[in-house]
Amino acid sequence: MAGSVNKVILIGRLGKDPEMKYTPSGAPVCKFSLATDAVWKDKAGEQQRQTEWHNIVTWGKLAEICAEYLTKGRQVCIEGSIRSRQWEDQSGNKRTSYDIVARQMTILDSRAESGRVIAERAPTERPAEPEPPPEPEITDSDIPF
Repeated sequence: MAGSVNKVILIGRLGKDPEMKYTPSGAPVCKFSLATDAVWKDKAGEQQRQTEWHNIVTWGKLAEICAEYLTKGRQVCIEGSIRSRQWEDQSGNKRTSYDIVARQMTILDSRAESGRVIAERAPTERPAEPEPPPEPEITDSDIPF
């Protein structure tokens, strides 16, 4: 294979309000937790649920937008990549944690900003071209066999 891919797409709900900070150089960074759930029925027919918590980090304009529009409980789609961090705890043990560095955020719930896609772009980048209209629906009478 000629390369690698580090891409994550998560849909979940914020576990707490975003926390906005600035680096010493003044770059905005926003952090929040996102919960994703897996639901299934066990052999006894009982519904089971497993929740995974993800640490989300956003930078720049996207960080400012997340801090302004997101609150605990909002449902969002996050697209980005996984980053690992290594550190030492108070006992001197080496630890590793994983963050999702978001490049795009879409609000999914039914509040006023629902469905708005927010992507971080460089100032010189052109906006994406509008999507072409959807193709007409194919019915059984359109199939030649």
